[in-house]
Amino acid sequence: MTVGVLVVDDQNLVRQGIISLLQLDDRVQVIGEASSGDAALTAMATSQPDVVLMDIRMPGRDGIATVEAMKQQGFKCPVIMLTTFDDHQLILKALEVGAKGYLLKDVSLDILINGILAVANGETLIHPTVTERILSGLQGLRGQHENEPLVEPLSNKEIEILRLLAAGCSNREIAEALFKSEGTVKNQVSTILAKLGVRDRTRAVLKAIESGLI
Repeated sequence: MTVGVLVVDDQNLVRQGIISLLQLDDRVQVIGEASSGDAALTAMATSQPDVVLMDIRMPGRDGIATVEAMKQQGFKCPVIMLTTFDDHQLILKALEVGAKGYLLKDVSLDILINGILAVANGETLIHPTVTERILSGLQGLRGQHENEPLVEPLSNKEIEILRLLAAGCSNREIAEALFKSEGTVKNQVSTILAKLGVRDRTRAVLKAIESGLI
C-alpha cells in the first residue's frame, strides 16, 4: 500500500527538497503540500493524507498549534514533526499535543521513509538521537525518584496501555480500544506512572522507550 503524505513547511526550498526526496521511493506518494499551519488544515480536508510531515517552527500557527487544531477539527492522520532544532521542551510539547513522531531534518532518506511507514502503521516514532537528547534534557527536570528502577514490572496489559499512550490516545480512546471503563483506564494509567516513577504520561512514554519496554 502506498502511503499518502502531506508536506508542511514554510520554507519553499526545504519543502520542495523534502518532496523531491520522497518522490524517490514508490512506497510513499506526496499528495499535497502547504506553507503554513492554516494552509495545512485546508489541505487535509481535501487531500486526506495518511501521514503529515510538519515543520514544528512556522510563523503564525506553528506545528504544535496545528496539531492541536487538527484534534479540534477531527483530523486523525498522524503527524511527524520535522525540525532542525533539538529543543527537548519542544519535543515534549509536540508529543503532549499528540504528534506521533519527531525527526530532525538531517536524517537520511531511509530513516525518513521508514519513519513514515512506521507511523502510518500506528507506531510512535522518535529517532534514537532525538530520544537521547530528550532524556539528557530531562535530567534537570526529574525528581530523584524518577531515576530509580521500576518498583515492580509492568504487566502485559499495562504495557499495552503504555503503547496506546505512546500513540497519543486519551483515556477515553484507550477505554474504547480495550473495552474498559474510562475510570478503570485512569486508575491503570496512575499505576503505570507510579511503577515507572514519573509524573506524567509523556515522561512515562519516554522512560518506556529508554527502558526498551516499547
